[in-house]
Amino acid sequence: MTLRGCNRRHGQGPFGLLSAVLAGLLLLTLTPGARAQTVPLKTVPVATGDQFLLFPSENLAMGSVGVALADTLGDPFRSPATGSRIRESVFFASPTFYGISGRNGSGRSLPVGALFASRDWFAGAAFALQELKGAERDGVWPVWWGTRRMGLDAVAWWPGPDPGQDLSEASTRNLYAFGLLGRRFPHLGLSVGMSASWAELGAVDGVDLLYAQSLKIEQAGHASDVRVGFLKEWQDGRSLELILLRSSLRMRHDVSYLDFVVEPLPPDTIPVPQWRTRVDENLDHTDTWGAHASFRKPLATGGWSLGWSFTGNRKDHPKIPNYEIQNIPRDPGDTWALGLGVGVAKTEGPARFAADLILEPIRSHTWADLPFDTVSAMGDVIKAGDKTVENDFAFTNALIRAGGSWEHRAATFKVGLQIRSIAYELDQFDLIQVRRRKQGESWMEWSPSAGVSLALPGADLHYVIRTTTGTGRPGTRWTDARMAESGAFALTAADFILAPSGPLTLQDARVTTHQLAVVVPIR
Repeated sequence: MTLRGCNRRHGQGPFGLLSAVLAGLLLLTLTPGARAQTVPLKTVPVATGDQFLLFPSENLAMGSVGVALADTLGDPFRSPATGSRIRESVFFASPTFYGISGRNGSGRSLPVGALFASRDWFAGAAFALQELKGAERDGVWPVWWGTRRMGLDAVAWWPGPDPGQDLSEASTRNLYAFGLLGRRFPHLGLSVGMSASWAELGAVDGVDLLYAQSLKIEQAGHASDVRVGFLKEWQDGRSLELILLRSSLRMRHDVSYLDFVVEPLPPDTIPVPQWRTRVDENLDHTDTWGAHASFRKPLATGGWSLGWSFTGNRKDHPKIPNYEIQNIPRDPGDTWALGLGVGVAKTEGPARFAADLILEPIRSHTWADLPFDTVSAMGDVIKAGDKTVENDFAFTNALIRAGGSWEHRAATFKVGLQIRSIAYELDQFDLIQVRRRKQGESWMEWSPSAGVSLALPGADLHYVIRTTTGTGRPGTRWTDARMAESGAFALTAADFILAPSGPLTLQDARVTTHQLAVVVPIR
């Protein structure tokens, strides 16, 4: 995918935007319900799309509730031991499409797979082919005007239409694979399962927008996820679920820039400006270790049940890209995240209801390493390899999910709402300037959803539509004053390079997702 500059509206501060995408993209896993076992981390409301929403789910249209309400169709993809709840083998296909408003990109996926059940064993396999399309943008192109300064024409950069992209830049392909194997022990009421996911990624949605003034960006890499699950079910309806997981992301960004330079020449010789292509390599690596436990208990009457959940994540960020939109080199980092949830559900009768409340305290620490010796503003020597900037984040996030369904003959109508509240405090210390900065941010993301399930002879159909608002897309804004300050060059120096970005902005973006799942029993 390619980005050649853009115009955007007002937004957040620069440090927040960089870490936003670090969080929003690094912590993605390969299954639609993975957020039940991994705690998401964002520092700005960036719309990243539903790239990893692949497999079918009964509760997706109900706001993705799940603490107290089981999802027989979707649970095996995120919690391998719950595959024991599958009572007959099924084949499924779940074509999914999402689009981001403001011409900010889209994605199309076609997952196909099967879940198999026998008396003591259960298994599953799935494969998905995906196409991502990047955002349509205006370009930023050099314009000469006739004023002579120091004997040379001046140059400004003005927005204009993109003359077109190569097919490989405008569209990219991703491949996904999933496997599940487990065993039941009926006399113990115990099930054990293991699942593995793999993705060969030609791009991660939204990364191109982090390099706002790049000529082209080429992405390549992979993601993996391995899980072991245990499920204990009692005859009175109680259940205990345990999951251990290890996920990894390895991406490489080759970012091309077009630099405007003037080569030094002998005295009394007019320098000749030239355009030169520069390619920066950025590595994006994250490793996550996680544990998840949940417990459900039915109440005495009325078909009501209560649920509790606990999630713990340890995330290592050995390689963090030097996103141009931030332009502050950042190297390692680590994150500790918790998720504490409680839920209630009513499952008897034609009408069902469920609601979840999840609190997510998170602590994240990132820093930059110095490649060479330097001197701080106080005159102290900072050695190569020492830290130059330290960033401490303290999050207090909350998630509310609620949904209901009503069954009428062969149709079940569903509606739901998910509200995510994100609030954090940043404590940043610059060891070179010997200066401390504090920043606080908060916002809310709203995701209403609706759908219908049809029990047809020989097949079940599930349709879901979901919209997420309160998020946006990053970019840059060029005002007249800014153009005069950093976008216009008088070519009086030996080397001129286009400024990496203008003021950071955030354009409102709405993500709308459609999924149609077809589930056919194998008999």
